[in-house]
Amino acid sequence: MVLLDLTQLNAFAEYFVIATVDNIRQARAIVDLLTMKVNELGSHLQYEGDPESGWLLVDAGQGVFVHLFSLETRAYYNLEGLWGRAQEVVRIQ
Repeated sequence: MVLLDLTQLNAFAEYFVIATVDNIRQARAIVDLLTMKVNELGSHLQYEGDPESGWLLVDAGQGVFVHLFSLETRAYYNLEGLWGRAQEVVRIQ
């Protein structure tokens, strides 16, 4: 998992969280947990994609976007490379 700070690069997002999930069930569990936590903060989570596609994009609000990828899809789209000028805040492996 990596957290990228995009505040100096664009206006549509402040942070990207990019993570790899091992399977569909794990992706759904993460979205369920994020939904619960965002709702507790009084906001609503929106997401696009489908776990079967290998990529879920979660809009957690306030400029935070969570990308949940399968291993192969993450390598294919290479968001870390695309946003290579973003500051890496934290990386957990």
